Amino acid sequence: MIQFFRRLHPQSLRILALAIVLLLTVLFFASQIDGYFSPRMLNRIATSVAVILPIAIGQAMVVMTRNIDLSVGSVVGIAAYLIGDYLGTHPDVHPVMVVVIALALGAFCGAINGALVAYGRVPSIIVTLGTLALFRTYLVEYSGARSITTAGLPQWLVDLPQATVFSIGNFDMRLTVAMSLVAAIIFWVALSRLRVARKLYAVGSNPDAAVVAGINSSLVVFMSFVLSGMLAGLAGFMFLAKFGNITVVAGLGFELKSVAAVVVGGVNIFGGSGSILGVVLGTVLVDTIDNSLTRWAIVSEFWREALLGMLIMIAVATDTFMTRSFGRMKGKSE
Repeated sequence: MIQFFRRLHPQSLRILALAIVLLLTVLFFASQIDGYFSPRMLNRIATSVAVILPIAIGQAMVVMTRNIDLSVGSVVGIAAYLIGDYLGTHPDVHPVMVVVIALALGAFCGAINGALVAYGRVPSIIVTLGTLALFRTYLVEYSGARSITTAGLPQWLVDLPQATVFSIGNFDMRLTVAMSLVAAIIFWVALSRLRVARKLYAVGSNPDAAVVAGINSSLVVFMSFVLSGMLAGLAGFMFLAKFGNITVVAGLGFELKSVAAVVVGGVNIFGGSGSILGVVLGTVLVDTIDNSLTRWAIVSEFWREALLGMLIMIAVATDTFMTRSFGRMKGKSE
């Protein structure tokens, strides 16, 4: 067993450590919550992951280039509200076109961030803090205090959260979950196989060396923000389908949740490394903690967010400790 750990790549060690933390988290909550492994609870976590996962993947693209996107929650809100408002007056629009519109809305917001960061040379944390407020303010002004309700949405969208691709026993693979997994697979393949996608790693690892190697670093950074916005737009569509009733606070707090999923998932906050598999596991861990705390009767709503943050820090610390321990074991063998 020790020899097995020593032969693993550091990234594989991190993913293994994260998987162990996820397993321990699930076992802990299973010992505290009756009926924890019920199909209803599993479906609840899965549908929650389906909304956050696209945002986390987009956030990972940005973080890999040594940047951060704090506006994704506001982009989710804009996409969810504007699409819901549009469908209220155009209920016959084809579902595929609705998804395209969501992606386009998100890409437009991401392009604003990307242009300011990549070509305006403004630090990403400053730009996205500004657009976080700007996009949310626009949404408040546009809405005029109106809410989107399921009564104004087409029936296909209202029924979408219950649409099932296949079932295993009492567990249903929802269509929205499948959409998120397909997005994860596409970006996993791209980062693993496509040379153009791997430029994200090159720019994040050493921007100066990337320029010397002939990589257009500004374009790579710009496109990472466009992808982040586009995936946040997709999440906005899923958010609308899941909840139906949309207010101006839709997506609030998702930026912090996505950053937590990315960091817990092993993406280096200083850029240059990370994997989509790690992001998927990180998202599952964060959403498992969040949904489990909601069901855990001894925790009040007021303390849920604080305890969630504490458990995330414990998960990160445990993950880091285990990864370093495995790394030392591997180093001793060399």
